[in-house]
This record gives sequence, C-alpha cells and structure tokens, in this order.
Amino acid sequence: MRKILTAIIAILAFSVFPLQVSALDLSSIKFPELRDPHVPEVEKVVLPNGLRLYILEDHTLPLFRASVRVNGGSYLESPEQIGLSDITADLLREGGTEKWSPDELDELIESCGANFETYGDVISCGLSVNMLSRQTELAVELMAEVLRRPALDDSRFEQLMLSYKASIDRRNDSPDRIGSREFSKLIYGADSVYARHIEYATLANINTEEIKKFHELLYRPENTQISLYGDFDSAEIKKLIEKYFGDWEKGEKPLPPFPEVKYKDAKRLVLIDVPGAQQTSIYLGHLGGRRMEPDYPHKIIMNNILGVGFSSRLFNEIRTKSGLCYSVYGVYGSNFTYPGIFYNYTGTRPETTIKAITKIIEEIRKMQTEKPTEAELETAKKRYLNSFVFYFTDKKDTLGRVLSYDLFGVPADFLEQTRKAIEATTAEDVQKAALKSLNPDMLRILVVGDKSKFPQPLETLNYAPVEELDVTIKK
Repeated sequence: MRKILTAIIAILAFSVFPLQVSALDLSSIKFPELRDPHVPEVEKVVLPNGLRLYILEDHTLPLFRASVRVNGGSYLESPEQIGLSDITADLLREGGTEKWSPDELDELIESCGANFETYGDVISCGLSVNMLSRQTELAVELMAEVLRRPALDDSRFEQLMLSYKASIDRRNDSPDRIGSREFSKLIYGADSVYARHIEYATLANINTEEIKKFHELLYRPENTQISLYGDFDSAEIKKLIEKYFGDWEKGEKPLPPFPEVKYKDAKRLVLIDVPGAQQTSIYLGHLGGRRMEPDYPHKIIMNNILGVGFSSRLFNEIRTKSGLCYSVYGVYGSNFTYPGIFYNYTGTRPETTIKAITKIIEEIRKMQTEKPTEAELETAKKRYLNSFVFYFTDKKDTLGRVLSYDLFGVPADFLEQTRKAIEATTAEDVQKAALKSLNPDMLRILVVGDKSKFPQPLETLNYAPVEELDVTIKK
C-alpha cells in the first residue's frame, strides 16, 4: 500500500511541477530534399487494327486492373439526342452481350468479386475492370464482349431511361446542384457540348436502334486505348489481347475533332430565385485556360494564393475576417483539349449576399494590384510541391496519365516540367499571370438563392444588368 501511495505522490508531483524544457526552434530543423518520384516504364504496343496498349507489370498483389478509353463522347451527339453517349455507355454494362444475358453478366461479375464499370463523358467513354490475376483471361474476354458485342437489352434500356428521368426530376433539389450546372452554361453557352445537359425531350429521341448506331460510330479499335496493369506476364497479356481484340475491324472514317469553345468577354449578373433557400450560392468567374500554356504553372500558384485552403486570400478575408461564409474557394480550371473555367464560389447567408460578391471581386482585383508576399508565395508553392508525390502513389493513375499524354501529344515529363516551373515561380510571375488571365471587370456572376431575403436587390451592385433565369424542368 505504501508503494502505491508513493507512486501516486510522484505522479502528482510531476503533473504539478512539470519538467522545464527549452522551447524548440522549428526554424532550425533542416529537412532533406525530397527525392524525385520513381516513374515506372510503360510498354506501348499498337496492334495492326490501331488498338493501342499500355502495359505495366506489378507483382506486388495478385490483381489485374484494366481501363479502356474510347476517344469520343457526348460532343458527338446531336442537339436532339443529348444523353445518347452516357446511356450507350451504361447499356453496354447493363444490357448483356451476345454471349451472356444481362442477368448472366451480372451474376458472372458478382461471382468473381469483380469491379466492372462503364462511363461516358464529353470527350471520352470506356470501362474499367478490377479482378484477381488468376481471372485475367476472363477479364479480357469480358472487356471484349461488352465493348464489341453488346446485346443492348430492351428491358434494361427501359430501366435506364426511368433512372435518367428520375435524375432530371431531382436536378434542382439544391442550390449548389443548380449553380454548378448553370454556371457551366453561363461560361460555355447553353448549347455548348461542354455544358448542355439531358432533357425529357432529348431522351424521347433515344432508343436502342440509335444506341446501336452510336456504338458502331464510336467504339472502334483505332479510336481506343487500353491500359493493363497488375500481376501478369507482358508477353501473355499481349497474346490475350490479340486473341480477343485482334479481329476487331477499323472504322471507315475518322471522328470529327473536339469543337472549339466560343467565348467573348462580357460581364453578366444572373439570378436564379429559389424560394425558401437558407443559403445563397454564388459563382463568379470567366473562361479559364489550357494546361499547355507557358504560364500554366504560374496560374496554379496564383489560384493557390487567391482561393485554395485556409491560408488563401479569399478564406482569410471573406470567412476569417468578415465572417461572411463557411465555405469559400477558387478554381482556375484548365484542360488539354479545351479551356477550363476560372471561378470562385461561396455559400453565404441571404442577407450578406451583396457584401460577399463585392468582397470576392475586390480580392480578384487585388491579385492584379498587389504582388503576393514572400510568405504567400512560399505557402502556395509548398502546397503544390508537398502534394506532388501523390501523383505517383497509384501506378494505375500514372498509367492513366501516360494514355492522356500520348493521345494529346503532351511531353512525357509534363509533370516534372510543371514542378520545376513552380519551384522557380516568383511574385512577379504570379502578378503577370493575374494581369493576363483574370478579368474582374468582365466576370460572369451567378447567384442562386431566395431573392426575397436579400436586404437590397442585386441591382445595387452596379456591376451588370440583372438577368433572372428560369430553371423550371420542362416535362
């Protein structure tokens, strides 16, 4: 008992009179330079029919993973058949094949514990499959059957159509869903292939015959890339691909190129009234850029300083100092194939709508008039450089980049070039990028919220005439 009491007294003594330690000078700690990430060597093969393969062995786990990218998507749809590309991609998976009925295909994939998914977007469509490596041949056969010989089952088609109609019914459920959709249209244009969306009227023009025609147009070997990654022998996997895809016939003519974005500087202020909304969703921006532009790295740092993370100017000024919102951020969007969108977003109380818009515009202007401080520059660069390694954590992602770079003619060391350019970026570079690429006098502003709760009408901004947009769903 005496020993226990002695121990308790000792513990209490140390807790009441803690040991004195000298303060740690964090600035004195020296960290070694990060090593360059290891980029694995990818084998590239082109079959006689034009099918391109990207092969990477990895025997760490007994897994086989493959991705198929068909280079063409919803930009090929007619305006009367918006949704055709997505529905085609879905029905390839859901509608069975010549060899397996829809139910048999479902059961086969489930019994293997496989992940097998199809997708469609604006510029591409395709599928992905993850299976155990002992099922590699079955995985390749599944890909070939789904891509080349889909059954396009009528009953599954009807089920898909019901789900698409239900999605249309729900698309105005929240201000943020409305805002993200309509802001793209505000930038690219309501009829642009990069912003348009499915309506009941366009679904009415889609049937399995139209899907079959679209499949024949788009799903062709010379238009397709397949990445193969996992626990296999490269020589054997090439034989399997030749076995199941070698007799896939080429198409008769090339697909049309991606359409150019038609954009003219013009300031606009658009309101979507959502009675009862407890928050106003605000989007401000204009057309962004392309990733191959020489100052792309400078724009990354510019955007980090303006709107990324807790240290950004938007966060500090609009949330921390002004208390106008919970969420605020900025994005300078860019693509290889067409310009992205530069935008800033915040969600604020209805009564602070005008003030939040004004503050965001002020911060965009300051990016042009006030060079970043050394602390801002250092923080923004570290944000990118410290996350650089995550580009290489999954070899499957690395393989996906190889596909994209190969298709779009991007240098293989594009990421490394970008990293070096960011390391060398100066405050002057950031300000030049802001002066060149930001246009605070020609913003397109979208406000989604309950206008009856605004203390002043949007006209008091004196920025642009207010346009009220009706987003009622057309049955």
